[in-house]
Amino acid sequence: QVQLVESGGGLVQAGGSLRLSCTASGRAFDNFEAYAMGWFRQAPGKDREFVSGISWNGGATYYSDSVQGRFSISRENNKNTVHLHMNSLQPEDTGIYYCAADYGGWGRGNPDEYDHWGQGTQVTVSS
Repeated sequence: QVQLVESGGGLVQAGGSLRLSCTASGRAFDNFEAYAMGWFRQAPGKDREFVSGISWNGGATYYSDSVQGRFSISRENNKNTVHLHMNSLQPEDTGIYYCAADYGGWGRGNPDEYDHWGQGTQVTVSS
């Protein structure tokens, strides 16, 4: 069974930091390096939006304008894991954060290019 499991969400004050992790399991991820990985988020009442993505070897990374300079994405292929390091968090960063896997892709911002999705982890930033 293919699974992407996110962790690390929680409640944090504005200006604080969190690190989200996503671990992939299942036969489809026997070759985790075949996948680019991405993070998306959805705030209450809003559409899901791209946050960040990373290519199979970490050589290319992508960020939305709203998180550029504050968030950093990384991956550990030997652990089938991708991380999202979030600094200087603001209330507008509140939402459910989803991990997604893009087979053979680059980890860019089009959600239609992603093949597998996690269930999400809640991030709440208080002012």
